[in-house]
Amino acid sequence: MALFSRKKTQDEGAAVAEAPKVVKQSLPTDRDLASVIVKPRITEKAVQKSEQNVYTFIVRRDATKRDVATAINALYNVTPVKVNIVNKTPRQYMSRRTGRRLTEKGMKKAYVYLKQGDTISLV
Repeated sequence: MALFSRKKTQDEGAAVAEAPKVVKQSLPTDRDLASVIVKPRITEKAVQKSEQNVYTFIVRRDATKRDVATAINALYNVTPVKVNIVNKTPRQYMSRRTGRRLTEKGMKKAYVYLKQGDTISLV
């Protein structure tokens, strides 16, 4: 009945202590903030919002609000008041022309609010 004894040997304790730790990959550091913002999103709604100092950007899937704020600060030299992020999930729909099921890509959008007087020239 040695298999079920309550006493631990030193080998088992050492094996548990040597388990590798999982390190989470972080986003790029200050030198690579340009990769956080994929491109500005220029649509009718985005242009109307830009008149109210709200700018829309497509950002990386793993970007956070803080990453977007620091990237905007580094690239455009303006400080955002707040950042809202919207995840647009991929959707499937039936094509009217071919009758096949198509997939529309998803994306992650960031709405960047600036204080009065600050502007970003996107064009």
